[in-house]
Amino acid sequence: MRLALVGATGMVGEVMRAVLSERNLPISEFIPVASSKSAGQTLIWNGQSYTVVTPEKALAMHPDVAIFSAGAEISFEWAPRFAATGCYVIDNSSAWRMDPAVPLVVPEVNPETLELPSRIIANPNCSTIQLVMVLKPLHDKHPIRRVLVTTYQSVTGTGKAAVNQLDNERNGVEGAMVYPYPIDKNCLPHCDVFLDNAYTKEEMKLTHETKKILNDTSVRVSATAVRVPVQGGHSEAVNIEFLGERPSMSEVRALLGAFPGVIVQDIPETKTYPMPRFAEGKDDVFVGRIREDHSHPQAMHCWIVADNLRKGAATNAVQITEELIRRRKLQA
Repeated sequence: MRLALVGATGMVGEVMRAVLSERNLPISEFIPVASSKSAGQTLIWNGQSYTVVTPEKALAMHPDVAIFSAGAEISFEWAPRFAATGCYVIDNSSAWRMDPAVPLVVPEVNPETLELPSRIIANPNCSTIQLVMVLKPLHDKHPIRRVLVTTYQSVTGTGKAAVNQLDNERNGVEGAMVYPYPIDKNCLPHCDVFLDNAYTKEEMKLTHETKKILNDTSVRVSATAVRVPVQGGHSEAVNIEFLGERPSMSEVRALLGAFPGVIVQDIPETKTYPMPRFAEGKDDVFVGRIREDHSHPQAMHCWIVADNLRKGAATNAVQITEELIRRRKLQA
């Protein structure tokens, strides 16, 4: 299996390389890809040295699968060209997520959509992935009417420059600012660009992507996305309203605890609950603070945390590759 990693030198690309190595995919040829500025650089993967190539050169090498993590503009331009050669493209950008012909996949939630004929497969938004991992087992048993979510998103979701801004501010160093305001000792209720409806693009991604992944347009989703001075992962405060009778919280814990990739951390007596500090570097989605909404007889609250660079990006993309192998769409 010849695998190209587009955006191999970026922050997510670095995590992708680590996850590919950890999960021991049967890769016969690894092709690191980046822009012409980075082409010619060498990087080490699995103990071997590789030369970074341009998308043009990678295309000529005929990879079987290409994982894109270089932004929507690159994906719009190059994903169809790779797919036209018969290559499977797993795209981590927002470019193809809402295309009705392109599956939007979280392998634990909707792997069956990989049977669609599209050679382009979209990796969902990081905040959406951890949200649907919790919603899916509940929605299957107790249909959900409405979800209200407030995110507390790590600066790593913006990239290296944002991490540098936070570090500079904490160390009293003047430097470039990615955000419109300081992020240290601050919270910015503003992730991505504002849209005409006064929501941000990030907030509407949560709305639209959740419906598509759950394959249920009747689920109402409303979000507020907040950037916080954290590096470990994204957190979400979620209110879930059910169509019918609210399940007991013991049943909720049992359903979530049995779902692959979800870990329940919910012991108030010992102050056990998910935190990004402890989710960092892990592939699971952690959920806690599970409790009834005392203001609404059909609703409940929970708190969801995951490493946005791993399950929110790299790990999910690699799991999609593994699922393609399981379904014999890629040769192992």
